[in-house]
Amino acid sequence: MKIVTVCGMGIGTSVLLKMNAEKALRALGVDADVEAADIGTARGAARTAQLVLTSEDLADEIGDVPAKVVVIQNFTNMDEITKKITDALQ
Repeated sequence: MKIVTVCGMGIGTSVLLKMNAEKALRALGVDADVEAADIGTARGAARTAQLVLTSEDLADEIGDVPAKVVVIQNFTNMDEITKKITDALQ
């Protein structure tokens, strides 16, 4: 499974979200490759991903991709990240 975390520049909050998503995936026992990306890179990376995690303001900019796009309100809230990943995987 491939997951892409997205922020505007791909070097700050997307990396934070990547680390927290990996932590949530480990707790859930899910094996996945998680990649942090900027919005431009994410459009291409999302074509081969199963899940995209991003903020509300960037979700629409991802465009029409086969991956599920999940909006995370708080990139540091492990409960929210874990719940939304769990819901998206069902």
